Amino acid sequence: MGHHENARKAHRKLVNRRKRTTRDITAAYHHRWQQQQQQQKKDKVQEDQDDQSKEELLETKILALQRIVPGGETLGVDELFEETADYILALQCQIKAMKVLTNFIEGLKKEKSKFGA
Repeated sequence: MGHHENARKAHRKLVNRRKRTTRDITAAYHHRWQQQQQQQKKDKVQEDQDDQSKEELLETKILALQRIVPGGETLGVDELFEETADYILALQCQIKAMKVLTNFIEGLKKEKSKFGA
């Protein structure tokens, strides 16, 4: 074998090694890219499921409010929230009135017991 033939063989080996290395690197990047794509799809599916769960939970809560608030079944969401706020205020006023009446009745009972009745 001549010097030129050895040089050509060495050069071919080097070129083939570079091709294999490039092919291996490309395959590794492609594999990594595929894994990232699969993970992104999984994340998107999970995100969609989470969004759906949140929407279902919100819908359940809105339906519960519609049942609790008088006349709520016929209201849209915005009106339902306004009516809910008004209903809460009305309930708070009723509680205060009951406390006042309870205290008044307790006071009457104490007065009655003072006079031996």
